Amino acid sequence: MAVLDPNEIMFRAFEPMVQHRFVMYMDNIPAFMVKNVKAPGFTDAVIKLDHINTYRKIRGKREWKDITMVLYSPITPSGAQAVMEWARLAYESVTGRAGYSDFYKKDLTLNVIGPVGDIVGEWIIKGAFISDAEFGQFDWTSVDGIVEIPLTVSMDYCILNW
Repeated sequence: MAVLDPNEIMFRAFEPMVQHRFVMYMDNIPAFMVKNVKAPGFTDAVIKLDHINTYRKIRGKREWKDITMVLYSPITPSGAQAVMEWARLAYESVTGRAGYSDFYKKDLTLNVIGPVGDIVGEWIIKGAFISDAEFGQFDWTSVDGIVEIPLTVSMDYCILNW
């Protein structure tokens, strides 16, 4: 007869992470403008090997998924201007100048905050750049619509510190 482990049946302290406790740090974009952000994720390619009369699989290259986020667009400081300053480092539409990746790739930090304000998780996003941006929607019939800036950020890789 199986014996239950007391560590499994007795109370254990448990505090889940919650979605609304985070701070995102980006150069030139204030943290209070970040409404939401999707945490990093990746996909590993699968390499299929022929082996006698069956297949074996091994892991191939890892690809980090793009991060989507939504920013509020305040009047002051201008949300759209902050995003465009970062985007202009990659490509200036007025002059046609394209920048070096050393200029437009940035390191971002996503801190997950605990219930007492301590940092309980930290993602460092390396080599991030804006790959897609929209600057909101304007509508005469909307009474309480807030202008938001959806962004897609591509990156080289991520590090989960804790």
